[in-house]
Amino acid sequence: MFRREHSIPLRGSAAALCNNLSVLQLPTGNLRHFGVVHGPSAQLLSAAPEDGSLVQRQLQAKEGAGVSPTLITQVHWCVLPFRVLLVLTSHRGIQMFESDGSIMVYWHALDTGDAPPGTWSGRVLVFDIPAKGPNIMLSEELAGHQTSITDIATEPVQGGDCMADVVTADDSGLLCVWRSGPEFTLVTRIPGFGVPCPSVKLWQGIVAAGYGNGQVRLYEAMKGTLHVQISAHARTICALDLAPELLSAAEDTFVHIWKLSRSPESGSIEVEHCHGECVSNTQLCGARFCDPSGSSFAVTGYDLAEILRFSSV
Repeated sequence: MFRREHSIPLRGSAAALCNNLSVLQLPTGNLRHFGVVHGPSAQLLSAAPEDGSLVQRQLQAKEGAGVSPTLITQVHWCVLPFRVLLVLTSHRGIQMFESDGSIMVYWHALDTGDAPPGTWSGRVLVFDIPAKGPNIMLSEELAGHQTSITDIATEPVQGGDCMADVVTADDSGLLCVWRSGPEFTLVTRIPGFGVPCPSVKLWQGIVAAGYGNGQVRLYEAMKGTLHVQISAHARTICALDLAPELLSAAEDTFVHIWKLSRSPESGSIEVEHCHGECVSNTQLCGARFCDPSGSSFAVTGYDLAEILRFSSV
């Protein structure tokens, strides 16, 4: 069971974008960092649960060529083995900052013009990141998709270098599973079925995909075999997260938590519903666990000027 905790105030409503909440908890200390997109800006909030203190920072999208306003499409902390970067994406380009947002270390401009291919061409850009400093380089472009990318998920490789560890999803519902390395290798393509896939996650070699029809599907990453299909929500799923249970949130106002396990006898994937939470009269747009154990989670909604927090009892 989970109970509602004190919410975190925002300066404006979260934009109506899927996956519109990023959470970072550093290994040292109990400080939690939240990132939310609101139009041309991203709000960064650092909250200390023990004393309720709150620090806010606002980042603006870098202006590119053109006269239309620059809107941020995603804010996300990328946790690498040797470094944490804060990444903002917009229709104009990609900005990378140090983890606290204080210094921009890299800017990558996307194509501009009347019909720019950049953010909806289906290209996936791969960057080489140094342990420190701004010498970030575009190393590869992955061309597995024909429509706009909706989400990217990764999983640390364990027990060998032949595992699939990256999955990308697009607006047609197609999933591409990759093996990372000096050059990325396409392992398999999982076809869509007529609805977008706004959110994906990787769990022990399993792809968890949330779709526009409210379904959550679990696939074998290496082969693309469907293991489980869950009719989880009545409307579009806006976010998935893992820690270690699976969290799903959708535009139907509900957040659900599911326990995933693998049968020791057959190896099949088993799913158990653990908790459901309704955020009344709210179009949810983001949800994330706040700690690695999954004992708390946070939720954002369109036209909701706060981050809602829940913790286990």
